[in-house]
Amino acid sequence: MRAAIYRGPGEITVEEVPKPEVESPTDAVVRITHTAVCGSDLWFYRGQSDREEGSRVGHEPMGIVEAVGEDVRSVEPGDRVFAPFVVSCGRCEFCRKGLHTSCVNGDSWGGDNGGGQGEYVRAPTADGTLVRVPDRHADDEETLEALLPLTDVMGTGHHAAVSAGVGEGDTCIVVGDGAVGLCGVLAARRLGAERIVAMGHHEDRLELAREFGATETISARGEEAIERAIETTYGGATHVMECVGAASAMETAIEVCRPGGTVGYVGVPHGVNEDGLDLFGMFGDNITLSGGVAPVRAYAEDLMADVLQGTLDPSPIFTKTVDLDGVPEGYRAMDERDAIKVLVKP
Repeated sequence: MRAAIYRGPGEITVEEVPKPEVESPTDAVVRITHTAVCGSDLWFYRGQSDREEGSRVGHEPMGIVEAVGEDVRSVEPGDRVFAPFVVSCGRCEFCRKGLHTSCVNGDSWGGDNGGGQGEYVRAPTADGTLVRVPDRHADDEETLEALLPLTDVMGTGHHAAVSAGVGEGDTCIVVGDGAVGLCGVLAARRLGAERIVAMGHHEDRLELAREFGATETISARGEEAIERAIETTYGGATHVMECVGAASAMETAIEVCRPGGTVGYVGVPHGVNEDGLDLFGMFGDNITLSGGVAPVRAYAEDLMADVLQGTLDPSPIFTKTVDLDGVPEGYRAMDERDAIKVLVKP
């Protein structure tokens, strides 16, 4: 089969690799029909995080089940499925708590499992990982494109809102106008927030945030952005969602959080170790920090129900579509901010 391969900073290639096969009774092999390039992929693409050269990339698979092991019960060949960005068993202590990203039997989509940006993947512990799309929606392209973000960014934005404690009638601030931040706006609206202030640097993305339900937007950087957010919310918001992953974004989130409030963070924290994090500000204002890597599998069925009934549609985050050969161009487009998120149709 063919799959996208990381060959070093700024270099993604598409190459022939061994096709994954059923290796254990709990496996399923899925032919990928839809996948995506993720903002988190840009960290290794830019050389800002380590990744083994020659490794397969991608972690947002959707497709058709081709083969299953003899112990698989939840799906069968021909089923349309999607999967979160990590593999989980669904049975261990942490999966039962809804913390699938800490699964003791967890795995990734790279390596022998195929890589999410390729033609096939092998899903170990298929019953715990794969989410089956009802047959009546299995070939509806608009629905499938709305479901695909549930593999990562929609579930991650939802985790930010849940971690920040967003509820009915609340005021919240969303830091970040990338795909996760935009999905965070959708999640906050879904949870009933009355005021949603989206902070970012790109007018086109903030316009989409308004379409998604943001009641106000702030296009500024640094102290100006912080001052405007505090002024807009009359002293800061009790619920703040950090959806970037940079130290500066975390500092902004803490600064705009109202005393006694909560910052829900889901951005992979780059730069925090080097630059440090001012805990004294959090300590003095009794600010809670909650969140982490999003257990999107825990949210998949609830979010899918809303997509299928037409009340949730994150698909506008896909502003560029490519085939498998176009994956390198997809990375370039996202790296240069020419696309919010790239949809891949192998």
